Amino acid sequence: MATEKHTLHHRNRNKAQYDLEVLQQKSPDLKAFLKLNTYGNLSVDFANPKAVKTLNKAILKHYYGISYWEFPDYNLCPPIPGRADYIHYMADLLQQSNFGILPNGQHIKCLDIGVGATCIYPIIAVVDYNWHCIGADVAPKSIAASNAIIASNTILKNNVICRLQSKPKHIFKGIIQPKERIDLTVCNPPFHSSKAEALKGTKRKIKNLTGKANNTPQLNFAGIHNELIYKGGELNFITTMILESKLFSKQCFWFSTLVSKQAHLRAIYKCLKQTEAFNVKTISMGTSNKITRIVAWTYLNTEEQEAWAKSRWGS
Repeated sequence: MATEKHTLHHRNRNKAQYDLEVLQQKSPDLKAFLKLNTYGNLSVDFANPKAVKTLNKAILKHYYGISYWEFPDYNLCPPIPGRADYIHYMADLLQQSNFGILPNGQHIKCLDIGVGATCIYPIIAVVDYNWHCIGADVAPKSIAASNAIIASNTILKNNVICRLQSKPKHIFKGIIQPKERIDLTVCNPPFHSSKAEALKGTKRKIKNLTGKANNTPQLNFAGIHNELIYKGGELNFITTMILESKLFSKQCFWFSTLVSKQAHLRAIYKCLKQTEAFNVKTISMGTSNKITRIVAWTYLNTEEQEAWAKSRWGS
C-alpha cells in the first residue's frame, strides 16, 4: 500500500494557504464571501456553494490566467488544489515511464472521462504542462459549458476538444477513435449509487464544515445526477471502466481513476488482474482533511512501454 501523503504536490500552485487579500483584489466579487475567523484572519464560508464557486473563479483567474469560468449553479464545483494534484501525480507517472524526463507539450494527449461543465482537468493540464486534452461527457449541457470556457480563454483554444458520449453505458467506446493514441486518462467517477446516498454524504460534509446539521442541503454544493450518481456507485463505474479499457489496451499508455473509498481497492485490483493489466500503480494523495488515491494501470509490457516513450515522447 502506498504511503499516504498529507500535503499538496510540490508543483501545486496552491500548496501554500490562499492569499485572500490578493485574490479579492483580482476578483472583487470574492469580498462579499470573506469574513474574519476566530483568529482574526480572513476566511471563506466553505459551506456556501456561491462562496466556493467565487473563490475557485478567483483562484483560476489569479494562478492560471483563466478569465472566463462560468457554468450553471447546479453543476459540481470542483476544489482546484485537489484536482491539480491529480494532474501533477499523473505527470510524475509519465516522467517515471519516460526515463526521468517529464513529457510536456501538445503531442501529449490526456483524456478526461467526465469532463463536466467546468473543464477543470484540461485547464490545469494545459496551463501547467501544455498537454492536448480531450474532455468526454454524457451530458450535452456540460459539454456546451466546457466548450464555452474553452472558446473564451485563448490558452485553451486548439488545446482542448470535447466529445459527447452518446451511449452512457460506454466509457471509452465512441470516445477513443480508431488508431488514436492516448498517453493518459483521468477520471473523477460518480461516488454514489443513489440520490439518497448522495444526500447523506452532503449532509455529513456540511456538518463537518459548520458543526451544524442541515436536513435540506443543496446536493453536494451543486452537482447533477450523472456527476454524482451511477448505478452501483463508484465501484461499479470503475470496474466497468477497467473492463472496457482492455479493448483499448494498445491505444493508451496509462489509464487512471480516482478512488474515494479505500474499501473498494481490493475489488479494483481483482478486476485489473482479470483483465491482465501489466502494471498497476496506487498513488495516495491529499491533506489531513481528506485522503484519496489514484489507481493507474497499463497493459503495455516493458518493451511496448519503451517503444511508446521513444516514438511519442522522443526518449
